[in-house]
Amino acid sequence: MRLVSLSALLVALAACTPAPVTPEQAADLCEDRARAAQGPTGSVTMGVNSNSGPSAGLAVGLSSDFIRGRDPVEVYESCVFDRTGAAPIRPPRLR
Repeated sequence: MRLVSLSALLVALAACTPAPVTPEQAADLCEDRARAAQGPTGSVTMGVNSNSGPSAGLAVGLSSDFIRGRDPVEVYESCVFDRTGAAPIRPPRLR
């Protein structure tokens, strides 16, 4: 009975593991994280609606990497390595 329960647990855990990420997907995901490490991010929205009139919004984001003062290139490289187990296939494209 214990063998069946252990097998069921292992199958359930295997189903929860994320699918492998390709080096290109990792580069794209990690570039976003590295860009956030460069500084605060944000957006401002303004609009007019015929039903409710004028509207405005403000969003500001601070990543933990930025707050800790981490180098964006190092953030990118460690992120890619963590996701793929290999060095990045290309340098980060930071804007």
